Amino acid sequence: MAKSTNIVHQYFKKEMEGTKILVKVNPIFWTGTELVVSAEGAEMRDLEFDAQIFDDLKHDGFAEVNALEFNLYLAGLL
Repeated sequence: MAKSTNIVHQYFKKEMEGTKILVKVNPIFWTGTELVVSAEGAEMRDLEFDAQIFDDLKHDGFAEVNALEFNLYLAGLL
């Protein structure tokens, strides 16, 4: 199997003022996805990171979460 299909992504979440920010990080290629979920709806954007992303997320108050919550929001089920 190719290296790109065996990636274990890491997921993070931060809540503030009724808005949830969920981030999926690909730790091999330093890419990911950000979901911003609020009462008005959800927005998604693709991101590129550097090797300091985990320190940055911790500093900004993000907590590590599991893939299920991220993917439920991504599918619009929550």
